[in-house]
Amino acid sequence: MQSLIIWDVKKLVAVNLHQIVQVDSAMSIKAYYAGHVLGAAMFEIRVGQQSVVYTGDYNMTPDRHLGAAWIDKCRPDLLITESTYATTIRDSKRCRERDFLKSVHETVEKGGKVLIPVFALGRAQELCILLESFWERMNLKAPIYFTTGLTEKANHYYKLFVDWTNQNIKKTFVHRNMFEFKHIKAFDQSYMKEPGPMVVFATPGMLHAGQSLNIFKAWASCERNIVIIPGYCVQGTIGNKVLSGQKRIEINHKVIEVKMQVQYMSFSAHADAKGIMQLIRMCQPRHVMLVHGEAEKMEFLHSKIEQEFGVPCSYPANGETSIVQSCPPIPVDVSACLLKRQASLRSQYFSAPVAKRPMYNRPLSAVVTLDPERGSRPRIVSLDEASKALSIRAHDLRFTSSVSLPSQSAVSGLSAVQDELENDLRKWCPGQVVERTGPSGLSVGDISMEIKGAQGENGQAAAAANGSRLAVSWPCQAGDTATQLLRLLRERYAVTT
Repeated sequence: MQSLIIWDVKKLVAVNLHQIVQVDSAMSIKAYYAGHVLGAAMFEIRVGQQSVVYTGDYNMTPDRHLGAAWIDKCRPDLLITESTYATTIRDSKRCRERDFLKSVHETVEKGGKVLIPVFALGRAQELCILLESFWERMNLKAPIYFTTGLTEKANHYYKLFVDWTNQNIKKTFVHRNMFEFKHIKAFDQSYMKEPGPMVVFATPGMLHAGQSLNIFKAWASCERNIVIIPGYCVQGTIGNKVLSGQKRIEINHKVIEVKMQVQYMSFSAHADAKGIMQLIRMCQPRHVMLVHGEAEKMEFLHSKIEQEFGVPCSYPANGETSIVQSCPPIPVDVSACLLKRQASLRSQYFSAPVAKRPMYNRPLSAVVTLDPERGSRPRIVSLDEASKALSIRAHDLRFTSSVSLPSQSAVSGLSAVQDELENDLRKWCPGQVVERTGPSGLSVGDISMEIKGAQGENGQAAAAANGSRLAVSWPCQAGDTATQLLRLLRERYAVTT
């Protein structure tokens, strides 16, 4: 077994944060800071135009020794995220730290012992820094210990890799390494039965085995003592049973009476529900998959994600195969002529007053062309370019509507009505070309208008009572602008047909 592990370790490749590792011509991997523990990273795996982000464990809240997780707006096809605290929103970190220090201080002042079950990496260092600074500030004498082994080794690596810690640790590193603790010493088995107050950090964090369980069994019967559980405990573990309020717990066929105080204070380095939503907002995935959580809680979070972000979300069970549909982007070339035309329209749009801009936000009208023989990628060209290339005449499909003009407009004559309409159009459409097209016509870009009604001598209306109407015609690509113009015209003249 050892030889296999050594053989596997030789295959490992160290990756820096934000470094893009090109595995082959199509596949690349990029690492992002996860903030969970020292060295934790989220990975984006990209193959061609498709990508997946796998978070592992991460934390979106900075703490005393690590920064918050961060990822750019990479828009993956799939985000696979942990959901340990899918329905939890943690309270203020300062309040939790204050309550934690108060409980520890009150217990040691009364001569009691404090057991803090932790995992070797992450929360142990976080809480050690917190107690170290508190002991220094309060000049307390009660000893603080951490169990030797993994925690001691972890502290050694924290000293080596200060670059992975937060800015506060980096700033003070020149004067003092925050992981060289003055008040915290290594724990010895013989200290377990010594009288007097003490604080002990012991692994593992769920009280299911190891040194933390041994100390719990030794101290559980004393009411002055306290166990503070700072992290998640899986159902069925001793930690979970203690937190659920059980006072008689069977361990190795022996019943333990739990008289010591029990407190849960979440210092977990997992993202809560708010943090998970924040990560989704940052990377903007097209699909979300929840893992590493409880089914009922994941079901609740899944509905919140679909409701807030409008993206599909799934939470497959262990062993279940999940198929995720993706829509990879298709690269295309765009005609320079078309781009220049759109740039001109955009320039007109931004030269107009802000209040009038919606009038000129025109959709792009173009044609996608393919040339299978050349094997070139799709090209977007203007309608005129496509017609010329195919040697065909483009069909001009136009839509028509009308606006009734009041009877007094007919009395005043065509010329006056035309003048009035021209002034209105120039006011509504600054930056657009407004032209007269004959004695009764006007045009605004691709939109044409014609005043129609019974005419008599000198342009006067023969049937003033019937009024006249304005016929408006536009091509498909000018539909949005025409709709808004019709609305303004009808509001202006207050008569419709």
